[in-house]
Amino acid sequence: MATVYNPRTTKYEFLGPIGTLLISVGTPVATYALYFGCSEVAGGCPPQVSFERVFQALSSLEWWKGLWDTEATLIYVAWYSFCVIAWVVLPGDVIEGTTLRTGKKLKYKLSAFSTLLLAVGLTTGWIMANGPESFTFIYHKWVGLVTAFLLLAFVEATYCYIRSFQPGKLLALGGNTGNVIYDWFIGRELNPSIGFFDIKTFNELRPGLILWVLIDVSMVCEQATRRGGFANVTDSMWLVLLFQGAYVVDSLYNEAALFTTMDVITDGFGFMLALAIGFVPFTYSLQARYLVFRPVELGYLGVIGVLLVNIVGYYIFRTANAEKNDFRNGQNPKNLKFMTTARGSKLLTSGWWGRSRHPNYLGDLLMGLAWCLPTGFETPITYYYIVFFTILLIHRQRRDDEACHKKYGADWVKYTKLVPYRIIPYVY
Repeated sequence: MATVYNPRTTKYEFLGPIGTLLISVGTPVATYALYFGCSEVAGGCPPQVSFERVFQALSSLEWWKGLWDTEATLIYVAWYSFCVIAWVVLPGDVIEGTTLRTGKKLKYKLSAFSTLLLAVGLTTGWIMANGPESFTFIYHKWVGLVTAFLLLAFVEATYCYIRSFQPGKLLALGGNTGNVIYDWFIGRELNPSIGFFDIKTFNELRPGLILWVLIDVSMVCEQATRRGGFANVTDSMWLVLLFQGAYVVDSLYNEAALFTTMDVITDGFGFMLALAIGFVPFTYSLQARYLVFRPVELGYLGVIGVLLVNIVGYYIFRTANAEKNDFRNGQNPKNLKFMTTARGSKLLTSGWWGRSRHPNYLGDLLMGLAWCLPTGFETPITYYYIVFFTILLIHRQRRDDEACHKKYGADWVKYTKLVPYRIIPYVY
């Protein structure tokens, strides 16, 4: 099987082993830096610090010890365990994924949305019974929780890398270079699982996205505690919770769409995807955390303006994905035009997918901008998300286009002439 289905990877991404090593180190550093560079504990956003002060902190053993919090670690392990138990006990439809190179189809349980409802329901009940102050611990144990998720991500990536050498494993086409650092980061095994429990798809949605909502709720509770109740929470904070919460609800409600994405179909599970369990919630919630100690009142016009940006982004994101998913499932309710390749595959050339090759990314970017706008313009750090996400989506678009060119050859060249814009029509 190994000689037929698991060819040696001959091309590197992310500048190869050196690049993936730098990302593996840089991502945890960036996660901590977003906290220490934008928090009231550090003194502002950004704080007034000197290089000498930073050097003194990094050379202090006490500072490094401060990254560890046993209670926070236990809380995070309990959270992850809750998600696993919910996956086991909650009912959900079972669907088949795409056909693998072996001709086999994996089965997946759809219960992410019900897990979200359970988690939010339990959290709401707790807050109603004990008050908002009882759910502010995430804000106060931020650093320890970040350390805990990074440790778990490292353990998961290492475990999956080691077990990928067991006989019969189907490897990711991009993660079998033979270089330990690169394959560990990219992911060597395509679909690591424990029985029916698929590690990659579980981590993609449940622990990270649901925690993102709970973190935002904790930030609302912290602001409510400081300002004398939920009635005094700022409109900007409510907007961030609404926007990001709606995004998570939409993602989990449409969980089935995950199984046609590049992450699931082609990428292995390594440190890169393992980071999703915490990097997403602890960095994407920066706006809510900032608004705790720098509250912003937008007023009616500000709220309406930001709402419009988010609504337009969501409309593009959802309708574009709906067109794609319908078409992939053999449906074409809008009678969209398409071209047929020599392989027999069909590529959409009208609707949103005729305007650009990745219109859903455009919707994503507009929504991301709307999440940052409620923080105002006092600091550029709270716009980290839109900058990071733009870089991420452009990189993903280039990966996807390269893979499609390799797959379809001359037909892809023809398709790019029919749909010349990559993400933003008439711009890029």
